[in-house]
Amino acid sequence: MAAFFALPGSEALAIDLAELTASTCGALEVRHFPDGESYVRVRSEVAKQDVFLVCGLDSPDAKFLSLAFAARTIRSRGARSIGLIAPYLPYLRQDKAFHEGEAIASKIFADLLGHEFDRVITVDPHLHRYASLDAVYGIPTRVVRSAELIGEWVSENVDSALIVGPDSESAQWVEEIAHAADAPWTTFRKERRGDREVQLAAQSLEEWRDLMPVLVDDIVSSGATMVEGAKLLRTAGLQSPYCVAVHALFDDATGARIESLTRKFLTTDTVPNKYSHFRVAPLIAGQLSSDLA
Repeated sequence: MAAFFALPGSEALAIDLAELTASTCGALEVRHFPDGESYVRVRSEVAKQDVFLVCGLDSPDAKFLSLAFAARTIRSRGARSIGLIAPYLPYLRQDKAFHEGEAIASKIFADLLGHEFDRVITVDPHLHRYASLDAVYGIPTRVVRSAELIGEWVSENVDSALIVGPDSESAQWVEEIAHAADAPWTTFRKERRGDREVQLAAQSLEEWRDLMPVLVDDIVSSGATMVEGAKLLRTAGLQSPYCVAVHALFDDATGARIESLTRKFLTTDTVPNKYSHFRVAPLIAGQLSSDLA
């Protein structure tokens, strides 16, 4: 049995995890002083317990200090171990210095978390040049995969599906979804021209015109990739696609724009939003089962 403490915004996930693992939820007070500084108080006993802090890190700069203060305080009060459950784990894009003087944010952020936590659990981290999280994190990591959950939904709800990924880097993840859905798959070629501008290209889609496209991506923030992909599918003569994202980092206007181009827009609840459909709590609890046995 463990104790789950939620940072603001992650209360529902912490409660779900506690229920699914027959554990408890601890009380954590987090607020801000008028000058903007963070106040953190651990209100539950943690001595000799395995503690998990649950924190959706979709706005990491605003959340990190409170998270670090909570972890350091819990450790000082005698917790046996401290784990971080971050459904969305940020700072993985900058995995090399593209220009002289650039911070390699992924390594720095991993080092910061490694000072406060004994292990990290996350969902579908956005890896590019790293083969795994272990290549950047010096503490044990567990990765929860959403592909089977999404693939099962496609199998049950979409007839004659075609799974489509945004680029070659998504191929492995797209193939997992396609395997779970028992469906064919393909990917676009993507050229990123800026933080909010991408250009997609595809080989001939003629052979797929009788299938229902399901456009999937792990992260949607500006929405440029998903919007461009949906338009490209329609231009190629396919039907309006279903669109699925794991991590919803977009604003309301972007979500509405994607929804207007699709048959249906769905995301997981790693970052809760109006399009959340796939619950990750059971997947995370499954990863925790061996640790808490």
